[in-house]
Amino acid sequence: MAEKKQQTKAVKSLTETQQQFRNAMSHLAAAVNVVTTDGVAGRSGFTASAVCSVTDSPPTLLVCLNRNASVYSVFQENQVLCVNTLAQNHQQLSNVFGGRTPMEERFAQGSWHQLCTGSPVLKDAVVAFDCQICQIVSVGTHDILCCQILETQMNHGTQGLIYFDRAYHNLTRHP
Repeated sequence: MAEKKQQTKAVKSLTETQQQFRNAMSHLAAAVNVVTTDGVAGRSGFTASAVCSVTDSPPTLLVCLNRNASVYSVFQENQVLCVNTLAQNHQQLSNVFGGRTPMEERFAQGSWHQLCTGSPVLKDAVVAFDCQICQIVSVGTHDILCCQILETQMNHGTQGLIYFDRAYHNLTRHP
C-alpha cells in the first residue's frame, strides 16, 4: 500500500513538474514560425516556436518536432524544410497550421513559392530559411532537427509575430 502511495505521489509530482515547466516556458517570448516541407513523402507543415540558431559556420538552426505529430514521418522522410517566420498579419495562418486543418487547406492560405529545396516558402514571411536536415537528436518526446541553411529570403520592413504568455503579440520597430 505504501509503495502504491509513493508511485501515485511520484506521478503527481511529475505532472506538477511538467505543468510548472509549461507555465514557466509561457513567459519566454518566441517568434512564430510555419515549418514546411515537400518531397517524396509529400507536402506538409506545422506551426512552431521551438526554433533557434545554432551556428553561423555553417549556418545552422534547430527545429523541435514532436515524434507523435501527424506530420513527423513526412519531415523524417523528406529531409528538407523551410522555416517561415511569420509577420504580424499571419495569426490566422499560424492557427491553421497549428491545428487539425487538412494539409491542402493549410496551403490554400497564403502565397507560396519555392527556393532550392522545394519546400514551400511563404512569400511575405519576415524571413524564410530553406534548409536540409543534417542531424536529428531525440530528447524525450521530441526530435531536434539540426538544419543547415542553404538559402534565405528576407522581407525588409515586415513586422514579426511573437507568442508570449499564451497569446500573440506584434513586434514594432522604433525609429
